[in-house]
Amino acid sequence: MSIEAVEFHSQKGKLDGAVSGWLRRTSKTKILGLVLLFDVSALVFFGIATALCFLPDRHVGELATGLLILGQSGLTVYIAQRLWGYTIPALSAFARQVRTLIGAIFGAFVAVTGGLFLSGIDIMPYRDWVLAWLGAGLLVLTLFRLLVSVAISRAETRGELARRAVIVGGGKACEDLVGRLEKTGKKAIRILGIFDDRGGDRSPEAVGRYRKIGAFDELERYCRENAVDLLIIALPQTAEDRILHLMKKLWELPIDVRIAAHTSRLKLSKRAYTYIGDVPFLAMFDRPLSDWNSAVKAVFDRIVAALALIALSPLMLLVALAVKLESKGPVFFRQPRHGFNNELIGVLKFRSMYTDLTDRHGAKQVTKDDPRVTRVGRFIRKTSIDELPQLINVLRGELSLVGPRPHATQSKAANKLYQEVVDGYYARHRMKPGITGWAQINGWRGETDTVEKIERRVEHDLYYIEHWSLPFDLYILAMTPLSLLNTKNAY
Repeated sequence: MSIEAVEFHSQKGKLDGAVSGWLRRTSKTKILGLVLLFDVSALVFFGIATALCFLPDRHVGELATGLLILGQSGLTVYIAQRLWGYTIPALSAFARQVRTLIGAIFGAFVAVTGGLFLSGIDIMPYRDWVLAWLGAGLLVLTLFRLLVSVAISRAETRGELARRAVIVGGGKACEDLVGRLEKTGKKAIRILGIFDDRGGDRSPEAVGRYRKIGAFDELERYCRENAVDLLIIALPQTAEDRILHLMKKLWELPIDVRIAAHTSRLKLSKRAYTYIGDVPFLAMFDRPLSDWNSAVKAVFDRIVAALALIALSPLMLLVALAVKLESKGPVFFRQPRHGFNNELIGVLKFRSMYTDLTDRHGAKQVTKDDPRVTRVGRFIRKTSIDELPQLINVLRGELSLVGPRPHATQSKAANKLYQEVVDGYYARHRMKPGITGWAQINGWRGETDTVEKIERRVEHDLYYIEHWSLPFDLYILAMTPLSLLNTKNAY
């Protein structure tokens, strides 16, 4: 084989690996996010476009027109979601999607026009426009759903949307489980391998075509490094101590954990189980965000971050100029921090320290009147203006607007690393970190010079993860400017 051919195959291999990695990690969330964004954008766009064509100038800018566009678009998406229209199985079934779209658009139309009518607004002048708008919107959304259903069906055939799973346990129970999943759940999951501490006849090196790839102590690291979505425990109920030992390790991971119940003599109501194919499972832990919620949060983050960058660009230009004029060095400071699933990300900030005194890993926290901090730096740190470049991290998908704040890799409390001080510290990385968070608006921001401060911060972070909702995010965003008035511990 020629050198050129070798290089070509090498590059092709790298590209295939990158594409498969992208599909493996984020395909479902990105598909749902794309559909959600397209639906809202298409409805708003055609609402404005048809209004310009069908409405007299005096009606185009009226309040009722804007309420109709926003209300119809928002309610259509909400009703479609309530009808389970934003799931991968639903999106792969084209006929079901058409029914869902018709029901959502009609239901939103009745609700919005009914509300305007009860408010005393005459909607008859808008009749032709609304009919043209909803007709165009339904046609475009239907055609888009056709493309999506074809793409999903092809991806499922190639196994790209299957959940990446590992099985914990071996022996007869694991063999029976693998056999049933191969028959009825093959499209739903892709088994990567098996983990077990035992050997010999009790747990052979392979079950069917799946080999044992590690022991329990290797499980957490493997799940983090290989984008595992689902962990299945196939241990007998008599192994209670081993299961409890696993639970203590696994609750920090951003994955679903299930106990296989196919061999259990305890028969519960069907509603107590989740199913893959015809195999019943008991849910132990769930990811903090479902595919739908993750898509909603990602779309919301990017839209708001883009608008915020546009609105705040004059202020950011002034700050960049002030940083540059006061001291030599770059405008931005990029610091490695722990992100989702303990991955390292480069968080952007306006540089607030003298270049030769910057602390890239956060080994020494900033204190009051810290000589490393410039005059401009003191102001932008107290007001948190130095955090504004992190909106770029949000657009890149590395941060959320709201979430547990990302910590520097060498951050300490009482001269100990955070993970050494707080039991279960890494559980806060089950969700993507944010620019602001529940801990920050409750006063736990800035220096963490005591163990109590980091414990309270982590406590608030875990509360946020367990109680996430979009209204909760909106509340935290609304309260953030008020919390900045308290500059205690902000140096």
